[in-house]
Amino acid sequence: MDFALSQEEEIFRRNLREFLGRSLRPRVGEIEERGIPRDFVLGASSVGLWAMPVSEEVGGQGASWLETAVAAEEVGRADFTLATAVMFLLEASWGYVLDSRGSDELRGAVLPKVTSGEWFLGVASTEPQGGSDVAAIRTSARRDGDHYSVTGQKMYISGGMEARSWGGGHLLLAKTDASAGHRGISMFYLPASSPGLSMGPIRNMGRSGISTVSMYLDDVAIPAGNLVGRENEGFYYAMDGFNRARVLVSAACLGAADAVLEIGLDHLRNREAFGHRLRDFQSLSFEAADLSTRLEMAKLLTYEAAWAVDRAAEDRSIADRAITLAAMAKLTGPQVAHDVMKSVIMWMGALGYSRDALVEAGFRGAMSYVAGAEGALNVMRLIISRRILG
Repeated sequence: MDFALSQEEEIFRRNLREFLGRSLRPRVGEIEERGIPRDFVLGASSVGLWAMPVSEEVGGQGASWLETAVAAEEVGRADFTLATAVMFLLEASWGYVLDSRGSDELRGAVLPKVTSGEWFLGVASTEPQGGSDVAAIRTSARRDGDHYSVTGQKMYISGGMEARSWGGGHLLLAKTDASAGHRGISMFYLPASSPGLSMGPIRNMGRSGISTVSMYLDDVAIPAGNLVGRENEGFYYAMDGFNRARVLVSAACLGAADAVLEIGLDHLRNREAFGHRLRDFQSLSFEAADLSTRLEMAKLLTYEAAWAVDRAAEDRSIADRAITLAAMAKLTGPQVAHDVMKSVIMWMGALGYSRDALVEAGFRGAMSYVAGAEGALNVMRLIISRRILG
């Protein structure tokens, strides 16, 4: 058993950390106030950052899920508000789904523009009545000649304004057979410029650098060629995408926690109170030791989950194990990040609470994944418990 990344993977991490340290980390405050800089998005395509796992023939890197998780960790470390990580993990996960399930024509029309940074790609699944219960969606799609007529509403969708401004769209889930439950759901590529599609902004607690929107679809005509894979199989494609995304969520959260913990440890080393450095107070130093240990444990779990996702593509016998590990990673990573950031804020006192330190922006960003983005924590517990109890 080898716990080390390969030499190639370590070089990749080092080079990406250096690139992001120059081009992204100094702009965290700007991202929090004004959004992910367009010039960064376009420039990051030079290192193949966007939709890394998609095929080289459509502009991707053909990256493994472990390599993609390493990249997600570094993106989270550089922008610990997690706004850029949202874009990264959406395009990686749903770019993979589109690449593996979409027609050659659809792949060729969309993915090269995503990998170049020109377009945004996300997923539109959640509806007003719930998010984790994907089978309960009500948005409907009716075949009408050479297109599908789609009506319904989506909520809490990331990147809507970016897709509308830059170009691009979302992989939309809709019912094509209302009587078949989850077996009647199909997936479509929905361009953000589609007539009949309107959006409204939603103000979130955190991740302020990327938009969240509600979507309203009023007889939106989606070309039949934008059907991803086969009709009525969209639920299964979505589950694959969410399982993969959960690994990247954990990796990004842990990268952000790493960055914030470094800030906190530096504060403990240098801040003095009552004639001593804070590091000399065992209540603080022991807490730092516990958090560092939990962070390392969560990273190992996340790397194993990414490894299992890669192996499951070749060996279906471990597919169920990969789903379990992905849920465990999603259950663990955001909570560890939340606890690390909360403690660092408390170590720093008034400075940590201030927006000048930006640590609180990381805390607010991590909360989105504790609250439920990419699957509520109790849903992760449900997935795990069903597999360990039978």
